Amino acid sequence: MNYQWYPGHMTKAKRMMQENMSLIDLVIELVDARIPLSSRNPDIDELGKNKYRLILLNKSDLADETANRLWIDYFKAKGFHVLEINAKTGQGLRFIQGIVREACKEKIERDRRRGIKNRPIRAIVVGIPNVGKSTFINSFAGKACTKTGNKPGVTKGKQWIRMNKELELLDTPGILWPKFESEEVGRNLALIGSMNDEILQMTELAADLIAFLLKHYKEALAARYGVEDMDGLETPLLVLSHICENRKCYKKGQMADYEKAASIVMDDFRSGRIGRITLELPE
Repeated sequence: MNYQWYPGHMTKAKRMMQENMSLIDLVIELVDARIPLSSRNPDIDELGKNKYRLILLNKSDLADETANRLWIDYFKAKGFHVLEINAKTGQGLRFIQGIVREACKEKIERDRRRGIKNRPIRAIVVGIPNVGKSTFINSFAGKACTKTGNKPGVTKGKQWIRMNKELELLDTPGILWPKFESEEVGRNLALIGSMNDEILQMTELAADLIAFLLKHYKEALAARYGVEDMDGLETPLLVLSHICENRKCYKKGQMADYEKAASIVMDDFRSGRIGRITLELPE
């Protein structure tokens, strides 16, 4: 499967971000905690060079707890400020203001020496489609400031939001990059829903996911789909066949409906019903 999706509006969004970087003190980058590396747009490091940096591991409740700690250590070792959050429930958001002050302490001190008081820190919120930027801003602000949705492409243009007297945020559309460095990155982005599902072969994608789960999260897979002994189901096709039988996924004539079973698996994974799963670990 060809995992590439770069609609024209993303070029425009990237150009808009470049034009606004001169106004920015801090880059707040949201990544998906299930794929922290794959969900980092490599263009952001270039756009945000010479800026203070904060990485938020969003949807951390859907990711493996042990893996979350490994990723926090990884990003800290790279020189980033980092925090795991759940933008939907607000988990972790109370720590952000303090981390922003810590990340920008040089700027705050410099303003103080110059006699500049009460000038807010200006931060840009960036990330790939469907990573939760708008949900984060609304939860952080405590009110609906931006549109949200569980599909890519909801945020269309830039929007400044004043959070408080200390902080202003610039919301931006989610952008991918023109060519992924590996098929694994593209597959990971497809799995979490950062591409348009309509361009993907969902049965093939679900099979790739099941193959990964058989290798790394076999017990969680077995528990979700009512299998006492997963050893008898050693291939994704056998697992999908079992789900068809277990969930009564049939077409006319009692033929197994693999597309419907694949849709169930994808929805269960994305919503966390299979369990807390991380698709990649730090090297």
